[in-house]
Amino acid sequence: MRMKLFRGILFVIGILICLPVLAVLLGALKSSRELSESLSAVIGSSGEKVSWRLLPFYPTGKHLVKLLFYTPEFYTVFWNSVKIAGCILFGQMFVAIPAAWAFAKFSFRGRGALYMTYVILMLMPFSVMMLPSYLVLNGMKLMDTHMAIILPAVFSTFPVFLMYRSFCSIPKELYEAARIDGAGEWQIFFRIGIPLGSPGILSALVLGFLEYWNMVEQPLAFLPTPSKWPLSLYLPEIDLQYAGMALAASVIMLIPAVFVFFMGQDYLEQGIVASGMKE
Repeated sequence: MRMKLFRGILFVIGILICLPVLAVLLGALKSSRELSESLSAVIGSSGEKVSWRLLPFYPTGKHLVKLLFYTPEFYTVFWNSVKIAGCILFGQMFVAIPAAWAFAKFSFRGRGALYMTYVILMLMPFSVMMLPSYLVLNGMKLMDTHMAIILPAVFSTFPVFLMYRSFCSIPKELYEAARIDGAGEWQIFFRIGIPLGSPGILSALVLGFLEYWNMVEQPLAFLPTPSKWPLSLYLPEIDLQYAGMALAASVIMLIPAVFVFFMGQDYLEQGIVASGMKE
């Protein structure tokens, strides 16, 4: 009885969590007139309450068609998001993976202090690092370029933390056996470390994509030119009179994030479990 009650409570909570997503998906199918009637209190600032029906009276796909075929600027910001997120994740593979491996499998002077510095930097919010980042990027003449977003994120400390924990979970006996068989450090890294540490690597990439696909603060601070903005900054700029296009754009932005999450869900769970392991 208690288990059924517990499952019922979880089901209700799950429905409440999914309602905003469902409202976006169904709202993108509503006609302009229906959206205008539902959001007239917001658009007209009449002070009335917003009246929102979950199911559309007359479903239509014209907002999606208009966005995809008659709004070229949408493709500009969409590919800006793809470029930024893709370059960041690609760069992290060459920076975070070797750094995490070095922390996990090598002993050197200052290792503990350096790792603690990584943890402290991971905990600092962007508002604290914004001014130093601005000064450095401005000195490097990178302001108002995509590199101003990509370069700091490539050296993010959070993926190092996740991958480090995953590498630490690999038994040391495997490395010792490989060294006895004559394997070098690079062979151990590529043939043992990366395959067995893949849960942490892939979970860091999944979480990284979800973060960088939806980032707002960094582009807002370092990209003053609207044509260089990612999709996450394009959505708030859509006028409320074009609410249908905003909802359609939100659906399109949601698709890659949902796809990546479900594709890497198993690795994400394994990586989170590994990150909770005691050192």
